[in-house]
Amino acid sequence: MLDIKVLRDDPERARQGALKKHFPARADAVDRALAVDAELRALIPVLDGMRAEQKQASKRIGALAPAERESFLAEQKAKKVELQKLEQKERELQDGLREALLQVPQVPDPEVPDGKDDAANLEVRRIGEPPVFDFEPLAHDDLAVSRGWLDVERAAQMAGSRNYLLFGDLALLQDAVLRFAVDHMVGKGFTAVDPPLLVRDEVMTGTGFFPGGEEQTYRVLEDGLNLIGTAEVPVTSIHAGEILDEATLPRRYVSRSMCFRREAGTYGKDTKGLYRVHQFQKVEQVVVDAADESKSRAHHEDIVRNSEEVLAALQLPYRVVAVCGGDLGVPQAFKYDIECWMPSRNAYGETHSASRFYDYQARRLKMRYRTTEGRKVIHCHTLNNTVLASPRILIPFVEVHQTADRRVRIPEALRPYLGGRELL
Repeated sequence: MLDIKVLRDDPERARQGALKKHFPARADAVDRALAVDAELRALIPVLDGMRAEQKQASKRIGALAPAERESFLAEQKAKKVELQKLEQKERELQDGLREALLQVPQVPDPEVPDGKDDAANLEVRRIGEPPVFDFEPLAHDDLAVSRGWLDVERAAQMAGSRNYLLFGDLALLQDAVLRFAVDHMVGKGFTAVDPPLLVRDEVMTGTGFFPGGEEQTYRVLEDGLNLIGTAEVPVTSIHAGEILDEATLPRRYVSRSMCFRREAGTYGKDTKGLYRVHQFQKVEQVVVDAADESKSRAHHEDIVRNSEEVLAALQLPYRVVAVCGGDLGVPQAFKYDIECWMPSRNAYGETHSASRFYDYQARRLKMRYRTTEGRKVIHCHTLNNTVLASPRILIPFVEVHQTADRRVRIPEALRPYLGGRELL
């Protein structure tokens, strides 16, 4: 969440940030937060005065004559009841302030493009050329079904639409690309993490998915748990409530996990093939570091570069786009998407998202560090990015690397993960 000082100092900046993200209702939360904050700040000196008065009164009791003591104690008892009522009001105001602040989005950085949706995202660079085939290429799902690698009909019978079964070489290919992605990140010094797939509401709230993302989440209400839609949630929360030592920063983690998304509101959209499914696997990179904007920006470029290196090794054409305000989520200050070329769509399709949050998530998670100099306690900065997500990455992989005889060429970097095979 935002520091209340940001709203006090420049409330219009926070309002305009919410409007740039096309969250008009959340812009109103700025005024709600400021109103509660003003009431709370007015109450605090009253409480401090009453507590100080009670402290002094307790010292006077012994000096009072017996005749005075009874009436004095009755008066102090009434004042104590009044103090307790005001302390309860203070707690309610503190809860109300937090609730309002949870609704206020992160302020987007100045360079975030204007726009309502992904159509307004701004291309930053384009790498590789879309393939030119001397045969009629197949869509990934048509090719995979013809080879017996994919079955969506049986999957739908057992689990509903937007589910799939992978068989044989396609299942092995998925495992290979995910293992390659993890190894690439471990080789760059990231610590591998195998996280919980079910997390509490406070973890979803801490990372900015709640409130607002409940309808996209598979919720186990009887246990108060939620299936994760990305390893970002548990991995970013590893140090929730902790005070780290600045000398131990940055913390770099990589996690391969199952992920689950309801895809509510997308009925009739991308229903064919493997583009939009309920269950998938993802390799996610997370960085936690000191509260330094220049460091966060440098980390952001680094984590995007990590993913680009994986795509280069897989020999997939792609482009990087700067995400516009209307396509940003609540917690992001800036986001890059990486989109791979998908011949069946005759377009680039999103395969990666890289976000920087500054201290927005860390404030919610109460994740801080103690500075080496001055020993101050400050909220951390966090970032994350997809290294690889499957089965979506199988779409460009199968379509770009298909051959005329309906096989799939394997780039050299991936061959060790598939027993040295050059073709599937």
